[in-house]
Amino acid sequence: MNNPNSQNESLPHSPSTVNLAQAIFTVNRHAKTAMNPKFLYSLKKKALIRMIQEGRAKKTGLHFSNNPKNSQQQSDVLVTCGAYTFHMPPCKEDFHNLPHFGRLDQKTRNPRSNMNLMEAKKILQAYTGMKEKHANPSYSKKQYKQPVFKPLGQSYY
Repeated sequence: MNNPNSQNESLPHSPSTVNLAQAIFTVNRHAKTAMNPKFLYSLKKKALIRMIQEGRAKKTGLHFSNNPKNSQQQSDVLVTCGAYTFHMPPCKEDFHNLPHFGRLDQKTRNPRSNMNLMEAKKILQAYTGMKEKHANPSYSKKQYKQPVFKPLGQSYY
């Protein structure tokens, strides 16, 4: 039995290219407003690098960055993954091997995805092997404790 997605999957339990692309899209969208964007961006980058190595994604060219550091001109690598496109920082070889497309076309958009952030992180963490480290141990959700009230007329001392 020939499965059209079998060429995209290296392991039987590996997520499909479409699921990975949707997870990266979701993580990227949430990273812009997250409390810990560094982890989300590194998760995105590591997943894209692995997908490129596996042939699931392809570096297609360079774009000028919309948010250059230190107000200097900067380029980002455009990575195509299925119907989605993403940007990631370039390496030296990218400037020699990839065409430069100039300014980013603001009309081109990725397809919408209804995947939630928790599911996306779970997929990408399983795929990349990365784990999120919480700097603050009290980061985990605190349980609600009902306040203790004394009966009317009794003192708290």
